[in-house]
Amino acid sequence: MPLYHYSYDGTFEGLLSVIFEVYERKAWPGKIMNEQQVQPSLFVTHIPVITNEEKAERVWQGLLRKISANAGVQLYKVFLSELPDMEMVIYQYIKLAFDSLVNIEENFAADCVRVVAQINKQIFREAHRMEAFVRFQKTGDNLFYAGIEPDFNVIPLLQKHFAQRYADQRWLIYDLKRRYGIYYNLDRVEYVQLEQMPINRSGQLNTALLDEDETAYQELWQTYFNSVNIPERKNKKLHLRHIPVRYWKYLAEKQPVYSKNKA
Repeated sequence: MPLYHYSYDGTFEGLLSVIFEVYERKAWPGKIMNEQQVQPSLFVTHIPVITNEEKAERVWQGLLRKISANAGVQLYKVFLSELPDMEMVIYQYIKLAFDSLVNIEENFAADCVRVVAQINKQIFREAHRMEAFVRFQKTGDNLFYAGIEPDFNVIPLLQKHFAQRYADQRWLIYDLKRRYGIYYNLDRVEYVQLEQMPINRSGQLNTALLDEDETAYQELWQTYFNSVNIPERKNKKLHLRHIPVRYWKYLAEKQPVYSKNKA
């Protein structure tokens, strides 16, 4: 029996296009991968799939007749996880939904359903922590900038929270690892990609671009944070559980004061 490997362009619509091709060909996949991961092999049949929005939409609408909108969102979050073999998890979940006469969302005996639920918990935690730990820097032209490097691709999940909370100011949240971000222009949120990022080694904007009062405000915050800290009540284990070390780079109170004066 031949082994089929499908490749796509790395978009969610591309993955849905693959699933359309799988059913049209009735050639069930042994692997689905981003086209950048394809390696030649003598023992598999490689099928590259071009993204087709119409086919992707047909798969999506057909799926939403079998599962709830919330379950559809959960599948999209699995895609954003970028975890190894997440494409096969999504395919297996969709296949199970299409094959079943009843709703599968609570069928945790199925591996794919259980894995989708587990990944969603991880995504929720990461997005929630980004909402809590993002710290903006104010530039000279009144733009509030924050650079982040989340474990998962949670940028699309942050739009609603920040657009509602900071609706009266222009801001940019940029994923330094994936090299794209979301920009709010006081009217709507847009996806942006920057050719060059004027940042230092810690991911912060170079001092020359900051508003003249930004450094002073950060140092003032550090002073306040240190003044309300009670050494006798320090609980490092609890502190690390709520604020893991990998998030410290976003927090002004965790930076040495002298670093603010370096580009």
